Amino acid sequence: MSNVLRIALVDPNDATRDSLKGMLLGLDTVWLEADCSRYEFFPDVLEQTNPDIGFVALDSNPDQAIALIEKLTAEIRGTAILAASRDTDGHLILKTIRAGAREFLTLPASEEDLSDALQRVRHQKFGGMEAGTRSSEVIAIAGATGGVGTTSTAVNLGCVLAEKTTNSVALLDLDLALGDTDVFLDSIPDYTLADVVQNVSRLDVQLLKRSLTKHSSGLHLLPRPVDLHETSGITADNIRIVIGLLKASFTHLIIDLSKTYNAIDMAAIESASKVLLVTQLDLPCLRNVVRLMMSFEEIDDLKEKVEIIVNRAGLESGQISLKKAKETLGRELFALLPNDYRTMVEVRNHGVPLNVQAPRAGITHAIRDLASKLEGANPGSEEDRESAAKASESKWKKFWPGSK
Repeated sequence: MSNVLRIALVDPNDATRDSLKGMLLGLDTVWLEADCSRYEFFPDVLEQTNPDIGFVALDSNPDQAIALIEKLTAEIRGTAILAASRDTDGHLILKTIRAGAREFLTLPASEEDLSDALQRVRHQKFGGMEAGTRSSEVIAIAGATGGVGTTSTAVNLGCVLAEKTTNSVALLDLDLALGDTDVFLDSIPDYTLADVVQNVSRLDVQLLKRSLTKHSSGLHLLPRPVDLHETSGITADNIRIVIGLLKASFTHLIIDLSKTYNAIDMAAIESASKVLLVTQLDLPCLRNVVRLMMSFEEIDDLKEKVEIIVNRAGLESGQISLKKAKETLGRELFALLPNDYRTMVEVRNHGVPLNVQAPRAGITHAIRDLASKLEGANPGSEEDRESAAKASESKWKKFWPGSK
């Protein structure tokens, strides 16, 4: 069973329906398959969409809604029914449960109450499969400049994470002009991000999964468009929809960003649970890291998600020392990926990931260590992170000319 819980909602009241839709769309493990404004049309909606849960709001007409629940329970057995109402009268609740509703939710409900009710219905419908409700990790891979190794990090991290049978991993290529994740995996995809976005209005789990290319490693790829003109229809809003559905369908979503930090990149960054900022130990890269971190500080909760990855560490000629880099950046480095030019050229030219082409190489071990750290990373207490952020703020600004 995938992480996503597919739901169809009926509520003739526009205001409460919009409120419920907003809450459902805010839950990681929910995909809103359809919403309906008429009780009499809802059976047809369920037959067409076949969701896991039919969500019936009672308040517009409780008698008609209860009759609808009885009909749905008798005729559409594959869909569990969740009822909701502002009325807490015991007689109404009893009639609703007797009609066949699996759960009764009192409105207005908090996100926590709604999530708990949905999980109880899930448990009743699917049994003890709590592992399927595992939350998703969205890891955005960003670069301090072009050529620092973001795509190789994204592809190989995804392949290593996909080795575990408990993980399901997708890779989304948002370098819309020059992305080459498909080249790294020696894949010729049937569909690209442009195809998915073109159908975003009717996108569901099945359609999205059919649009992905599955690599032999287990990694699922959604590549950038083939033609440059196809990028014009891709917007931040429809990228949020795609990310939301991928997040609900996989335990891990890796996003390879472009280096432009445009609206699409920022939408992905804001959707991420972790942002890996890849840099090298040279002055232009470190200056860009400082500049980016100063910008990230202006966005709520973003700087706490960012971790700095040093790629090609150990390249002797002209590199700034790790000690000097940490002093400059004012924070610890999350991971070091060693310089192994020969191995990386081989894997790129053969289109084979590191864990297959060079499983014993130092760079492969470093990627495995990064994956382990991401899966078991302890971000520390909120006080520790706030203290570290305050300590580093002056260092960012001292390093960037013109800032005080």
